[in-house]
Order: sequence, then C-alpha cells, then structure tokens
Amino acid sequence: MVDKSEKFNWLVRVGYFARAILYAMLGIVALSSASEISQGTDGIFRAIENFPAGFAILWIMAIGLLGYSLFRFASPLFDIENQGSDGTGWATRIGHAGSGVAHAVLAYAAFQFANGGGSSGDGAQVAAESVLNMTFGGAILGVFGIIFFITAAFQLKKSLTAEFMNRIGAGAPSYTKMLGRLGYAARAVVYVIIGWSLVRAGFGSGETGEVRTLGDALAGLAGSGTLFTLTAIGLLLFGIFSLVLSRYRIIPDLSQSGVPSYRS
Repeated sequence: MVDKSEKFNWLVRVGYFARAILYAMLGIVALSSASEISQGTDGIFRAIENFPAGFAILWIMAIGLLGYSLFRFASPLFDIENQGSDGTGWATRIGHAGSGVAHAVLAYAAFQFANGGGSSGDGAQVAAESVLNMTFGGAILGVFGIIFFITAAFQLKKSLTAEFMNRIGAGAPSYTKMLGRLGYAARAVVYVIIGWSLVRAGFGSGETGEVRTLGDALAGLAGSGTLFTLTAIGLLLFGIFSLVLSRYRIIPDLSQSGVPSYRS
C-alpha cells in the first residue's frame, strides 16, 4: 500500500513536471511566436492545446500545478522544509506563499483550458477584482504585490548562491546548477513585474487590468530587446531545470509526528 508520504512525494514530482512543461513552453513560444506571447499566459495554454494529446497535457498541468501550489503553501503553514521562525525563515516562507499563489492561478487557467478548451477569461484579473471588492481589498492586493517582491528577492538570492543544490539529490546532471542559476534569475525578473502590477492596482489606480500573470509579465518585456530574449531563454532553461527537479528534488516526508525528514 502507498502511504500518504509517498502519495505526497509523487504529487509534488508531478507538480515539478507540470512546471517544467509550463516554463519550457513559455520560453519556446516567446522566442518563436510574437503573436502567441502577446496573448500572455492564455497564448501558452492555447499553444499546448494544439499539441497532440494537448488536452491530456493540460489536465496533467492543472493537477500538477495545483499539487505544486499546495506544496508551496505548506511552507508558511507547516514549515515542512525547516526554514525556521526567525526573520529570514519567515521571509523565505512568505516567498513560498507567493509562489503558491502564482501557481494556483496558473493551475486554474490550465484547468479551464483542459475542461473546455477555451480562454482562461483573465483569471488573474477576475481574482484581483474579487479582492478589490473586499474591505481593505486594495491594501490586500498591494500586500500580495509586496509578497511577490519578496519572492523575487529570494529567486535572485538562489540564482547568486545556488543554495537550491542543497535540496537536489545525488546523480543530478552536472549542468543542473547552471540551469538553476539562469532560471531563477529570469524568474526574479517576471516576479518583480507581477509584484509591481499588484502594487499599482492595489495601492494606486485600482485598475485590475494592470494585474499581470507569468505570461503577461514576459509579454510586457517584448519591446525591450535583449532583456526580453535573455528572460525568455532563462525561463526555458528553468523549465529544463524543473524537469531535473521532478526526478532529483529531495521531497520532505510527511511523518505521523509532523516532523519533516528528507530523502532523495
């Protein structure tokens, strides 16, 4: 019988695999098709939809991205990766929460395409509109933007220190560190753009049309020349890096005591 920890392990690995498809496609579409990348995240899912077995891939992505999102939310809630409760630990865990939000939105978009083959309907903007309609909604949306800034800072830190290698098992390809460094740097760029869009919508204009998702953030760089190209290549490499992680990432076990331990 497969225990809960083993099920969790496989769900997270499917999540990394789904993330690999998403980022690889994001980079490929950005570098090869200006018309599709101009449609933001919808353009990416529409490109996947046209693949052989595209709907099956979209279902895998919807389930996988949701699993990965839950894995990231478990960090601030349960500290499953032993980040600690000091200032640095909480900053890291809040950054993981930001990643959880981003990938939950992407999971919902993938689900909508997989379920009906249609547009995600600007899910991020719809969610932002719902938040703005709440009491103190603008402040809440702005705080989400700040969380994305924190997440971007930790992406850049990972790029510079390569600390992510501490959670990758033996046997990973020798180029894994290079892929991770370049990929995390590219993610830092798009997370800053997403964060800024949330801060502007929450604390400034109140216009939810300004809110950016992953694909929208990259599309916004399309006129920047070299920065756009380097970011697109970095996200493509991050997709390959995520594929390596789907096999070699060390996933914390869920023990009955609630104390995480690690295995490759």
